[in-house]
Amino acid sequence: MAEQAEDQADRRLNNMTSQGLMVSSMTLLSRLSGLARDVVFAYLFGASQMADIFFVAFRIPNTFRRLFAEGAFSQAFVPVLMRYKAQGSGELQDFLRPLSGLFSVVLVAVVVLGVVGAPGLTALFAPGFSRDPELFQTTSELVRITFPYLGLISLTAYAGALLNAHGRFALPAVTPVLLNVCLLAAGGIAVAQWTSLPNIEVLAWGVVVAGITQLCLQIPFLLRQDLLPRPSLQVKHPGISQVRRLLGPALLSASVSQINAIVSTILASTLISGSIAWLYYADRLLELPIGLVAVALGTVMLPHLSAIASRNDPKHFGAVVDWGLKLGLGLSVPAAVGLYALAEPLVALIFASLPGTAMTAHDIQMAAAALQMFAFALPGFVLVKVLAPAFFAHQNTTTPLRAALAAIAVNILVSLSTIHVLGHIGLAMATAFSAWTQALVLYLQLRRQGLYAASSGLVVAVLKMVAAGTVLAIFLIVGPLSPAFWNAQSVAARLLGLPTLIVGAVLAYTLLLLLLGLRSSDFRQEGAIMPPQKSATDKSQAE
Repeated sequence: MAEQAEDQADRRLNNMTSQGLMVSSMTLLSRLSGLARDVVFAYLFGASQMADIFFVAFRIPNTFRRLFAEGAFSQAFVPVLMRYKAQGSGELQDFLRPLSGLFSVVLVAVVVLGVVGAPGLTALFAPGFSRDPELFQTTSELVRITFPYLGLISLTAYAGALLNAHGRFALPAVTPVLLNVCLLAAGGIAVAQWTSLPNIEVLAWGVVVAGITQLCLQIPFLLRQDLLPRPSLQVKHPGISQVRRLLGPALLSASVSQINAIVSTILASTLISGSIAWLYYADRLLELPIGLVAVALGTVMLPHLSAIASRNDPKHFGAVVDWGLKLGLGLSVPAAVGLYALAEPLVALIFASLPGTAMTAHDIQMAAAALQMFAFALPGFVLVKVLAPAFFAHQNTTTPLRAALAAIAVNILVSLSTIHVLGHIGLAMATAFSAWTQALVLYLQLRRQGLYAASSGLVVAVLKMVAAGTVLAIFLIVGPLSPAFWNAQSVAARLLGLPTLIVGAVLAYTLLLLLLGLRSSDFRQEGAIMPPQKSATDKSQAE
C-alpha cells in the first residue's frame, strides 16, 4: 500500500498537464490582481506625465529582475541544478552553498550601484526625460527608492527556481500576487490621502515592501525542503563554472522581450506624453494570456526537459515539446483573436470604468491600438517559451543567443522604421515581428540540429486550431457583437456583456475544436522529473 501511494504521488509530480494547469491558475490569480493594481494606477494617473514617471521607475528594477533572475539565471541554473539533484542531496548541497553566496554578493553590489547610479539609469531608460530637468530629477529619485526591489525579487526568483526543480510549482507561481496586494494597499493609502507623500512615492515604497514580503514567504518552504544551506564564497565548485559559462549567452536569449521593452521605453520617451503609459496598459492586457500560457508552459517544461535530456530519451523529449506547442497554440490562438477584436472595449472596461478616472477617451483609443499589434505577438511569445527550453535542457545557450540577436535586430529595425509614422503603435508592431522572428529561428535550428521536428499529428492539430480561430475572428470582428457595438455601450452593459461574450467565445472555440476532431486527451502529457518507475516484473526480478 505504501509503495502504491508513493507511485501515485510520483505520477502526480510527473503529470505535466496538471502542473501546467496549477501554475496557470496561480498565475491567473496573480494577473487578475495585477489588473486590479493597474486599474488603481489608471485611476490615479491615467496616461499623464506622472504615469510615465512611475512606469519608468517601476520598469527599471523589473527589467533587471527578469533579465538576471527569471530570465538568464534560471535558464542557466535549472539544467545544472537538475544534474546535481539527480546525484543526491549531498552533491546538491555542495553546489548550492557557493552558488547562494556568490549570487547574494553580486546582488548586493548591483543594488548599491543601481541606487548610486539612479540618474544614469534614468538617462539610459528614458533619455527623452533629460529635456525636462524636473521630470528627470523626479524619476531618478523614484528609481533610488524602487531599485532595491531588484535584489529582493531576484532572491525570491532564485528560491522559486529551487522549488520548481523539486516539483513545487504553486508557491512560486502565486508569490507575485503579494506585489499586487502591496501596491493595491499603497494605492489605497494614496487615494485616501493618509500620508503627505506624493502618490507616486507612496507606490514606490509599496514596491519595496512587496519585495520584502515575497522573499519572506519563500524562506519557510525552502527550510522545509532543506534547500537553504549556509552560503559560502568558495566559488571554485565546477557547477559554478558551468552556470557562469551558460549565463552569458542566456542573458540575451532568455530575455528578448525585456530588451525589446527597454528599446520601446527609450524610444517612447521621445514621443508625446502618454506614449509610455499607452504601451504599458496594452502590455498589461497582453501579460494576462502570456502568464497563463507561455510562462506556465516554460516554467513546467524546463525541469522536465532537462531531466529527459540527462537520460538521453529523444522520443520522450520530442513528445514533451509537441505537447507544449499543441497546448500553447491551442490556448494562444483564441486569446490573440480576442485581444485584437475586443481591444478597445477591453481597455475601456478595465482601465476607464471607475468614476473620476484620469483615463480619457483618447487614452483608450491609443492603448487599444497598441494592444491590437501586441495580439499578433502573443502566439510568437508562446512558441519561444516552448522552444527555448529544448535548447537550455541540452545546456545549449549559443543557438538561443543567435535567435535572440536576430529578434532584437528586427525589433530595432522595425521600431526605427515606423516610429515617425506610427508612433507608439509602430513600437508595438515591432514587438510582434520580433517575437515571430525568434520563434522561427528557434524552430529551424531545432530541426537542423536534430533535436526536434514537429510530428504530423502536431501539424494537423495546428491547422485545426487556425481554422477554428479564423471562424472565431470573423464572428467577433464583423459579427453583430463587433467592436463598434461595444464602443457604443454603457459601462454597465460592458461590465455584464463582455465577460459573457468571452466565456461564450471560449466555449464556441472549444466546440469547433471538438467538431474538427481534437479531444482533451490530445493535450495531456507525462513529464520526467521523477525517474521512470519500475514495473512489478522488474521489482520481482530485482528481488
